[in-house]
Amino acid sequence: MIRRLRHSEIDFLRYQKCLETSVEQNFYAQPLVLNHLCPQWELLVKNDYEFVMPVPVRRKYGFKFAIMPLFCQQLGISGPSVDFSVHDEFLSFLQGNYRVAYYAFHYSNRFSISLNQRKNYCIAPNSYPQQYRSYLKGRKSAVKSAQDLHLLRPQLEDVLLFIKKHIKGLDKKTDSEKFFTYLNYLNSHKILSLYGAANDGVLITLAVTISTHNRLALLQLVNNEEFRSNNGASFIIDQLLRDHLATHTFDFMGSSIRGIEIFFKSFGSELQPYSVIQSGAKDLLKNLFKTS
Repeated sequence: MIRRLRHSEIDFLRYQKCLETSVEQNFYAQPLVLNHLCPQWELLVKNDYEFVMPVPVRRKYGFKFAIMPLFCQQLGISGPSVDFSVHDEFLSFLQGNYRVAYYAFHYSNRFSISLNQRKNYCIAPNSYPQQYRSYLKGRKSAVKSAQDLHLLRPQLEDVLLFIKKHIKGLDKKTDSEKFFTYLNYLNSHKILSLYGAANDGVLITLAVTISTHNRLALLQLVNNEEFRSNNGASFIIDQLLRDHLATHTFDFMGSSIRGIEIFFKSFGSELQPYSVIQSGAKDLLKNLFKTS
């Protein structure tokens, strides 16, 4: 039986224990992340916290919607095993009890019905020489051409202006403000790692990553377009794989932009599709008066 818990009803010790022992190991499901990105998230629980599923909620026009917050890629079901019947049970409960605007499941969650898919790219821990052999020919050439660049480890306060000037994809002022607040939050919890590529002492590319004990996730790759021909992005990713791939999964965190997707694939990364529910305006109107 699945229970729905409001944020104030969650037993965070049991929830954390479930996450720590789950096969999914989902960074986005951590209370540390969710409490910042969506303070009023709720939790679906099966049995005595054997399986759990966080649900971000937001109230708009007087109605409550289930919707993924900005910068949260995947949530879904976590538990001690991959049980597809349990996954179906959670999916049915979610659709029957929430107005779902957008929800993304963990890539390991599978369902008996067909859901839309989005793309993520990852590289599992591997020896760097072996991984390098998986690079596409053009990426190897770009990496070789960038060997005169230097790797930097800047502090956040030293690169804020660089990020603000060159970041793309955050056109809304509110989204930009949320992003920089999130950066400061991650930095304060010591899980933000920054890597820069410098040309003659000038920062030309910056990789903003989330670093945990076994995973390095690319939150943003920021380029000064004047120096694109210097291949700073290729240099940084190659350096990160060289330094961390023996012990860490490298998560590119996906993209729907074709050129960025090709860039990720060129390092020999593997596709990790994940299921999503995305409702249009008509579907939401049909479910507007669903109990929540």
